[in-house]
Amino acid sequence: MPYRVRIADINYGGHVSNAAVLSFFQDARIGYLGTLGAFSEMDIGGCGLILPEAHVLYRAEMFLQDQLTIGVRVKELKNSSFIMDYRIERDGVLTAEGNTALVAFDYGKRRPCRLPSGFRDAVLSFEPLMGAPTDNDTGK
Repeated sequence: MPYRVRIADINYGGHVSNAAVLSFFQDARIGYLGTLGAFSEMDIGGCGLILPEAHVLYRAEMFLQDQLTIGVRVKELKNSSFIMDYRIERDGVLTAEGNTALVAFDYGKRRPCRLPSGFRDAVLSFEPLMGAPTDNDTGK
């Protein structure tokens, strides 16, 4: 996903703020969900998502008007949760990376639930190599 750094993303140090990077992750996540189909953070096929954990590693400063590329993928899919990885680059150079844990959440009942099968199938269809053995795993 392309993104141009706005003034609202800049902090008192003159570079992109911590909060802005988490917003970049959220924007990429929303785009990813839309790419899968009619999914959103509030509806992945009968329940929503809640984010209990986020990690960010800053590799280089990002500045006003920088043209960034934000990548996202599902790294790990479990029964009720999944991990998303994010990568932010400027001109092919890594500026930040991280991941978020996301849990399927029934907002009506206020509790976690299983990932809906339609969502799970959409992820596995979009990322067919996820969970497949690598050359190292098969001895090739």
